[in-house]
Amino acid sequence: MKKPLIILLFFIFILGCRFSIPQSNDTTEVETEAAVILTDQASTSVPDIVETIIADEFDLGRLGTTVIDITYCSVNGVALKMDVYYPSSYESDWPVAMYVHGGGWRSGDKTQGIGMQDVAELRKSGFLVVSVNYRLAPEYKFPAMIEDVKCAVRYLRAHAGEYNLDPDHIGVWGSSAGGHLVALLGTSDVNAGWDVGEYLDQSSRVQAVVDMFGPSDFTQKFEGGDAEIQSEVFGMEKYIEDFAKAVSPISYVSSDDPPFLIMHGAEDTLVPLSQSLILNEQLKLAGVQSELVIVQNAGHGFAPVDGKIISPNRREITQRMVDFFIETLK
Repeated sequence: MKKPLIILLFFIFILGCRFSIPQSNDTTEVETEAAVILTDQASTSVPDIVETIIADEFDLGRLGTTVIDITYCSVNGVALKMDVYYPSSYESDWPVAMYVHGGGWRSGDKTQGIGMQDVAELRKSGFLVVSVNYRLAPEYKFPAMIEDVKCAVRYLRAHAGEYNLDPDHIGVWGSSAGGHLVALLGTSDVNAGWDVGEYLDQSSRVQAVVDMFGPSDFTQKFEGGDAEIQSEVFGMEKYIEDFAKAVSPISYVSSDDPPFLIMHGAEDTLVPLSQSLILNEQLKLAGVQSELVIVQNAGHGFAPVDGKIISPNRREITQRMVDFFIETLK
């Protein structure tokens, strides 16, 4: 039960007790008078009190606004930033949809990326939307990136009251390198050793994952995981199979993972479709709810190939994701 609702019900109970009228032989006049008093109280006092209760929990002035560059964690003097997009209408404890941008782990920003096209529809559907930055290569090597996004999840849980969010309903979506990171958020737990830094009393586990064309198995050779990426991002000067497995989401799949929605372009050559096929297969083998949507005529980033129309189209892709988050988080 949500705190504001509990307080409201308590108030209504007290109000009802206050205006309970003892029975007598001549009750008509008394009942009429009591009804008038109760009607006046209900029409004037209750909304004011309800609004006061809500305002005590959350600043209603934030509705429909965006707050940028919030420091969610700091690592060796580096302030990690997030932007928060508030829904325009109030409800107690919004579910969260957190976006992790792509850019080959070496570039990108929380204001960029294909996932930003999904923000408006998520807000409209009653989600508190968050977009995060994380440390980038080559200045910072993996696992800095996954450590940061895990810290972001823990920060949100630690500040649930401040943001009016539901700490038990946090979903994530990411594209390309961001897809890799959200897949790791969904599959890895504290035993991976990536929960470091602040808010360690909070869990970094999430309740739903949307992976857009992210790598899942670095033991396979593909353009988006070439020797340059292995060196600059993962610090591997030569291929080491055990390390490649250690950075691959499929290595951490287990039966307690959250539901996954995986979307991938059929003609993607940077991160081939096989990367999502194997992740989807491993999740299902573990008994995890997983759906793979193959976007026809689409390359990396759902870019149309040879001028063909992609299917599903971009609007339909957004709606599939929103529907998935509604199903799993609301």
